[in-house]
Amino acid sequence: MTVQSRPRRLAVPLAAAVLLTVAACGDDGDGRTDASASAPAAESGAAALDGVCPETVTVQTSWLPNATSFGPLYALLGDDPEVDADRKRATAPLVADGRDTGVSLELRAGGPAIGFSSTTAQMYADEDIDLGVVGGFDEIVQNSATQPTTAVLALLEKDPTMIYWDPETYPEFETIEDVGETDATVLYFGGDAYMEYLTGAGILDKDQVDGSFDGSPARFVAAGGKLASAGYAAEDPYMYEHEIDDWMKPVKGQLVYEAGYPLYGPSLVVRPEREDELAPCLEKLVPIVQQAQVDYLRDPDATIAAIVDIAERYRGGDVLTEGIARYGIGEMKRLGIASDDAEGRDTTVGNFETARVQKIIDIGRPLFEKQDKPLKEGLKPADVVTDEFVDPGIGHGR
Repeated sequence: MTVQSRPRRLAVPLAAAVLLTVAACGDDGDGRTDASASAPAAESGAAALDGVCPETVTVQTSWLPNATSFGPLYALLGDDPEVDADRKRATAPLVADGRDTGVSLELRAGGPAIGFSSTTAQMYADEDIDLGVVGGFDEIVQNSATQPTTAVLALLEKDPTMIYWDPETYPEFETIEDVGETDATVLYFGGDAYMEYLTGAGILDKDQVDGSFDGSPARFVAAGGKLASAGYAAEDPYMYEHEIDDWMKPVKGQLVYEAGYPLYGPSLVVRPEREDELAPCLEKLVPIVQQAQVDYLRDPDATIAAIVDIAERYRGGDVLTEGIARYGIGEMKRLGIASDDAEGRDTTVGNFETARVQKIIDIGRPLFEKQDKPLKEGLKPADVVTDEFVDPGIGHGR
């Protein structure tokens, strides 16, 4: 199971429909995005994708509309996207820097929208899909032997998965390792590789972890917080404090990344057999997505409103409010989830570090072999990632 394939069932009402239903990147005069602007017709230059990209660039995401993982992609949807609520797809002209690039963008929801199939499996089942967003980087490593994909851009520098707890019940907890020094039950989604890492490294005890978690806060609330749980740093703390009626107080936690499992967050991938075909497109499209990553964090309001509106129209079971989305933007910045580089070694957004990818492979190999999912023989970083299409001059600090 990938880290983004998570049901989110909350006992709170859906937010009221938002006022703005667009997610384009119009220019407001200072380089930031403004979805209210009309997109001029495509012009020649770096933003023009017609003739080099498919008429409709089809992207399979790993879950329902999400402001943390997919925000920059939704920011590229032009004015008044066509929303297919039944198939959970949103389509509009692909807009960059306020201009229509000459092609369309179709964002397909994943998770419950595709029967909880993984992005990778869906890409291999449906050849109409050009690119995918894998929810967790270990999905790429895990499927390297059977359904390989190549990551062309990291949408998040760090995976946002966390283990959280009630600070009133466990005031002594500061880290996941602290949780492991007690017998507190830790809920998680069975099959997640990071838990194999945490237990194998002795950070948590195998006897204290419970893989029956279904995404609902019900067990945590019913236990009065006398357990810990997997969740998302950019969402769960806000929801527990502000939107779960039977709780309405803070939770505290730590990123699994900080416990030594150094995954990148959701990443944009292509099937290897299509990489050469799509290379001319990727050379222009990847920098456009990079710039959208930068612009989205600077000025997310219009895109957040659009994502919330689309999510509400899908009625997919998730609760996404503007409050959750805005909190997520703040945490992405504070925790370095969307920084240029988690270790501060470069200022490029979305690129990959070879040594870090190798570490992920080295950690993942025994974990996946234990699950009877051996990796590609002799797997190297170059087999799963490429920076060929990344513009090194695009970063949050520019």
